[in-house]
Amino acid sequence: MDITIHNTFLPQNDPEAALIFYRDVLGFEVRKDVGYGGMRWITVGPTDQPETSIVLYPPEADPGVTDDERRTIAEMMAKGTYARIILATKDLDGTFERLQAGCRDGGAEVVQEPTEQPYGVRDCAFRDPAGNHIRINELR
Repeated sequence: MDITIHNTFLPQNDPEAALIFYRDVLGFEVRKDVGYGGMRWITVGPTDQPETSIVLYPPEADPGVTDDERRTIAEMMAKGTYARIILATKDLDGTFERLQAGCRDGGAEVVQEPTEQPYGVRDCAFRDPAGNHIRINELR
């Protein structure tokens, strides 16, 4: 079986802030920026991985979600408990320094500096402007 990850979805509640973080701070390329009904879906991804993308989507766009569920989603996003993604890099310290500097202007925040975890991974963590939890593992 030959299966790969093609797209994953992360919610965003401010398309411009999402662009600044994912394009300008993380350095991802914008592959699509689609507007519909006053909302935007922005597809980004690493320039050297054209087959793997993150779709930054407006969580309120799902017609099956109730108003109560939308409020819960908004509350969870604000706390950073709704969505997460784990990225990886060979240069964790250099990546952390670049992202930390970019967070000041990009509306994101540092959650954890590079740390050797007891379960054998060295990583750091950020929250993007929408509150999504982003961990970055060091490739060894």
